[in-house]
Amino acid sequence: MDFASDNYSGVHPEILAAIAAANSGHQVSYGGDVHTEHLQDVFRSHFGDRARAYPVFNGTGANVVALQAACDRWASVICAETAHIHVDECGAPEKMAGIKLLPVPAVHGKLTVEAIAREARGFDDEHRAQPQVVSLTQATELGTVYTPDEIGTVVEFSHSRNMLVHLDGARLANAAAHLGLPLRAFTTDVGVDLLSFGGTKNGMMLGEAVVVLNPTLDRGLDYLRKASAQLASKMRFLSAQLVALLETDLWLRNAAHANAMAARLHAAVHDVPGLRVSHPVQSNAVFATLPPAALAELHARFHFYDWDESIHEARWMTSFDTTPEDVDRFASVVEAVLTPVRS
Repeated sequence: MDFASDNYSGVHPEILAAIAAANSGHQVSYGGDVHTEHLQDVFRSHFGDRARAYPVFNGTGANVVALQAACDRWASVICAETAHIHVDECGAPEKMAGIKLLPVPAVHGKLTVEAIAREARGFDDEHRAQPQVVSLTQATELGTVYTPDEIGTVVEFSHSRNMLVHLDGARLANAAAHLGLPLRAFTTDVGVDLLSFGGTKNGMMLGEAVVVLNPTLDRGLDYLRKASAQLASKMRFLSAQLVALLETDLWLRNAAHANAMAARLHAAVHDVPGLRVSHPVQSNAVFATLPPAALAELHARFHFYDWDESIHEARWMTSFDTTPEDVDRFASVVEAVLTPVRS
């Protein structure tokens, strides 16, 4: 078992069963199938009666399509300097959607109104890409989670300046599991306009969804999805997975387990001399700094990412199929490689 990414995990058996069940007979292509039709009811049960979901292949595609739906051609998007759309999408929002990103500092990956205000300016200045969207990530790229009040404050500030709010929810289920709240409590109910809903990191084979919560943004999204190469011909196999994940509590079970394994890892290593946990552990990620020699020894036995090489920071991710034994074994190796470093 490696701790590099929740993308390393396989597919949950209930998801595989849903794919197999959908593989029966012929269904109308491009979203005209019964699974995609039913999916709308499932998403509305979580996000409210006005929600509409558009299945796509992957998270980058979801973000690109969502941001295009929210932006004019002359728009810019304010995001955290650690945001996936800025750091890990190879410039896709800017290259594919033609959207200027305006990254700002974020404490533990979380945007504040004060940080957003740095770039929420220059409105009606034709020389400046117009800030039209604030993009948050929930849970953040550093494993932290916004409270509903924190998101609501950002939404209120953004809307007061005629900016929309997008939520990159690749790990939205992990945030809900941490908060102990339904999905709509920190999305629809606090005024978020649209979001990218993640399934791949939570037990699906592939597939995410753009979820429109503000109906004014629904116009043309079908065309944007197609033009962005995110329209699946056999969409039933994406939709069937999302239905299996969200129609029962599978989404929450998977996320809660992944979070619990990260909490277990944190408890096992946070007091080990020579190791410092960098960020609050609120979802399924543990970030830690440790001596280069210890990192090298760990890399010889496990796959994981060096997150910030300048401070020797590693990221350890857990997933729905991580076991307590996996965590304990990894933690024992962490402690062992730090022992000679201390002496």
